[in-house]
Amino acid sequence: MNLILMGAPGAGKGTQSANISAKWNIPAVSTGDLLRGAIKDGTELGMKAKSFMDSGNLVPDELVINIIKEYIGSDKCKNGFILDGFPRSIPQAEALDAMGVKIDLVLSIEVSDEKIIERMSGRRICSGCGASYHILYKPTKAENICDACGASLYTRADDAAETVLNRLETYHAITEPLKEYYSKKGNLVCVTGREKVEDTSAAVLEAISKYEASKK
Repeated sequence: MNLILMGAPGAGKGTQSANISAKWNIPAVSTGDLLRGAIKDGTELGMKAKSFMDSGNLVPDELVINIIKEYIGSDKCKNGFILDGFPRSIPQAEALDAMGVKIDLVLSIEVSDEKIIERMSGRRICSGCGASYHILYKPTKAENICDACGASLYTRADDAAETVLNRLETYHAITEPLKEYYSKKGNLVCVTGREKVEDTSAAVLEAISKYEASKK
């Protein structure tokens, strides 16, 4: 089963992707993680992508498509995959179609802009072990100090309030039109993001189960 997970930055795609991956035993492909890994490793692709990601803008299609094409063509994805963060534009979706990739289901997680801003601007990351916290939903015992290793916390550049607003504007202008693109293909399902992660997870898994039942 080949899936695409859509939703604004901070809608919870990563969490839901991991849940689906565990239940259906197919790999989750996060373009964000792949690109951040390339940046950390100092690859040519990573350096090119860094300036775009830091400012909250989309990484150019040719960079993203190359790394995705290589990954989904590997043995890891022979039984299916979950694309999290790709495609992000109509041209990317068309490129995916041109590659001959069949997408069974497109799930869009719907969360309001106000809630997204609250979620993302409150995220904090440990500079030592990389643990993730939130000033409202998962605060540390001591302010800005990691509970696990005692290192200081920082705000990722793409979680800063200004950058979040920029990313949301970009999402609505460039990525959200994909909902109509896939709706016309008949494989789009929208799921409302809930206050509790487990409630969103239940809705997402139910949507996939309904799709599977409809194909039997």
